[in-house]
Amino acid sequence: MSLTRRQVELGALAAVPLRGGGGRRDRTLYIAGDSTAAQKYADAAPETGWGMALPFFLRKGVEVANRAINGRSSKSFADEGRLDAILAAIRPGDLLLIQFGHNDEKIDDPTRYTEPWTTYQDYLRLYVDGARGRGARPLLATPAERRRFDADGNAVPTHGDYPAAMRALAQQERVTLLDIEALSLALWQRIGVEETKVYFNWTETEQDNTHFNPPGAIAVARLVARELLRTRVLAPRDVVRLRDEIPTSWITWPEATDASAL
Repeated sequence: MSLTRRQVELGALAAVPLRGGGGRRDRTLYIAGDSTAAQKYADAAPETGWGMALPFFLRKGVEVANRAINGRSSKSFADEGRLDAILAAIRPGDLLLIQFGHNDEKIDDPTRYTEPWTTYQDYLRLYVDGARGRGARPLLATPAERRRFDADGNAVPTHGDYPAAMRALAQQERVTLLDIEALSLALWQRIGVEETKVYFNWTETEQDNTHFNPPGAIAVARLVARELLRTRVLAPRDVVRLRDEIPTSWITWPEATDASAL
């Protein structure tokens, strides 16, 4: 009798030994993504990736390995060998959160551009199949929305067909979907035109409607953590502080090193 892909995945997860007290096993959540999630350094402050804030919402037994990096698409991240590096480190039972879209949209750059319903889905499958092949669990996360409002003050989507293409792929491949695009769009609508400026990288010298300041990174990380709980990827004991006010002072920007660009 041949096994389905889902049966193989579940069997690999079940075979992982538990560690730690109370039957809990430490896990690592890897993030493969772009600048909206990436670690930022002192020269970029106050710009903040949501991946920097995600650990605030997870218990210590769930480690975040933030491999997201500025300017990458699903294509360029894989073509540069960054997916291979994650797959070399990932263990059975770990999680791979895959969030791309912002740079896949750059039609004038052949090193990054993917077409939503063909090459974008093809590259995302590389991440999904790679994680499953190592007994890890892939998670697809639609890209966080930019700050854009119409003349009537309604928050409007900016990612074209990419979120829909990811949603369709998640259904086809039976991958857990974290719909951060829809949730962040609703959040920006609720907060409003002027108030959302606090959440994005608006400074005296820059008006950036794509990247986050600490409040925005914390807000999006909270959405991610809620989705990890809602979809039962993580148990209630794994997710903390969902209703707490997270001080922006918890965000820190280390000095960049030569390894930071890798």
